[in-house]
Amino acid sequence: MSKKILSNIIEFFQEEYKFLVITILIFATLQFPLNYYVIVGGGVSDVSSRIEVEEKNKSKGSFNISYVTELEGTVSTVLLSYIIPTWDREDANLYKYEETESLEDIEFRSDLELTAASSKATYWAYTLANKELKELDSKLFVIANFKEYKTPLKIGDEILSIDNHSYKTVEEYREYLNTKKEKDTVLVKIKRNNQEKEVESTFYSYKERTILGVSLQGYTEYETNPKVEIQFKRSESGPSGGLITTLEIYNQLTKKDLTKGLKIAGTGTIEEDGTIGTIGGVTYKLLGAEKAKADIFLVPSGQNYKDALKYKKSKKLKIKLIEVKSIEDAIEKLERN
Repeated sequence: MSKKILSNIIEFFQEEYKFLVITILIFATLQFPLNYYVIVGGGVSDVSSRIEVEEKNKSKGSFNISYVTELEGTVSTVLLSYIIPTWDREDANLYKYEETESLEDIEFRSDLELTAASSKATYWAYTLANKELKELDSKLFVIANFKEYKTPLKIGDEILSIDNHSYKTVEEYREYLNTKKEKDTVLVKIKRNNQEKEVESTFYSYKERTILGVSLQGYTEYETNPKVEIQFKRSESGPSGGLITTLEIYNQLTKKDLTKGLKIAGTGTIEEDGTIGTIGGVTYKLLGAEKAKADIFLVPSGQNYKDALKYKKSKKLKIKLIEVKSIEDAIEKLERN
């Protein structure tokens, strides 16, 4: 019996092999990666499950990070993006500083941006809530280098010192660099792959500034009272949740309850000076917030707000838009809402 079944299978493959080969080739072609990300929509995520302040004050409503859902660009997803009106394509090079960057480089930068955003959110939430905040450590990393500059520094390197001097922020690093001249050399102590080493790097002139041919990103670790734990998933990396993260921490620290029982969504980076920075994909995030039945959508002022307002009117969305310039501005407007 088994021999007959095997014989039938072999006969089938012999007769239909052309069809099977073509089918396999079509399937493989459709899965072939392309240098795109395909945006398929947006949504919101309640951050109260990601943030926990010790002995926190409870909230009647919720703060929600607005996000964009992306698919890896393949022949099939890119083709579908031309057919499905709500799908869109984005060139993957927009995520790169240089074409030679790898996916690992992009992911490292995105993960670090999330860590930095959480650090700044902690600082501003505790500062504005008048709670104890103590600086423990600061770290500085290379997040990009550029082909026009020759440098031994690589993406992922942690900068430990420059000429035996340590710097806590990118601003302090830049101040030191501006004391140097083009073609001067400097000894940089770095940590790479968990090993410390020293490299000699050359200075370059760029727009009346002196640089080492790399971009840096830093963050600060704090000891807080009460304690706070922030645990985002890796898939939630990036800086655009900075605004909502700050508001959620602040809300747990104070008795005001900024939500007032409402479902509040929003997007925007939190900068060193407390201003709210612009983000990409604002219309997708707005639509995702509307579909999630959020009451309010917080959006960075400027072009983000203009785009969101125009989209709201064109789609006749019911959600309320609030334009915010800084974290203090956001808190004041929510208190008055």
